[in-house]
Amino acid sequence: MSEEEEQPKKKSNIVTILIFVVAGFVLVGVGLGAGFMIFGGSQNNPQDIANEIVSQKEGEIPPEELENCQLDEEGNPVLDDEGNCVEEKDPEKVSKETPKDEVFQTLYFEIPGNMTTNLKGSRRFLQIGIGVSTKYDEAILTNVETHLTALKAEILAALSDYTEEMVEGREARKLLANDLKDVINAKLEDLEGFGGIEEVHLTSYVMQ
Repeated sequence: MSEEEEQPKKKSNIVTILIFVVAGFVLVGVGLGAGFMIFGGSQNNPQDIANEIVSQKEGEIPPEELENCQLDEEGNPVLDDEGNCVEEKDPEKVSKETPKDEVFQTLYFEIPGNMTTNLKGSRRFLQIGIGVSTKYDEAILTNVETHLTALKAEILAALSDYTEEMVEGREARKLLANDLKDVINAKLEDLEGFGGIEEVHLTSYVMQ
């Protein structure tokens, strides 16, 4: 075979190879282009995927539940593992201290001197010292001091009804103190329209 016949064969072989190479590049390019069109130009990162899932879930959550849904820092609803809305926590209740009962100051007044009276049906006599107390205000004690003469007369009149047996013993003293409280309040109500004495204290108690 001559050299002239071998040259066309070599040229045809090179052309055939080039055609296959070009065709291969074309196929690769078509494949890449199709992949770009189908899957997009860039791969989604985890945050984009999460946001997409949240967006899809938002459409599935009823609006009334979405209102009570807890939101993250970006304002998206927080969902649990099952895709349900995590309800917003109630604000912590602030406990308030229970106000203590108002404590009123107890005011005292002692009637000057001791009061002495004969016991009914007996030669013995009773000598007592009397103090009064109130939790209202000083006006009550001022009334006691203002009407001291009238109050002493009422007290002596009440004591004159007591017998020796009625004033002996601790219980008898309590009953006497309660009786004198009623006597004093009754007189103050008559004179001032209000009593206000809450307790009578027998500061001295002598029977002879």
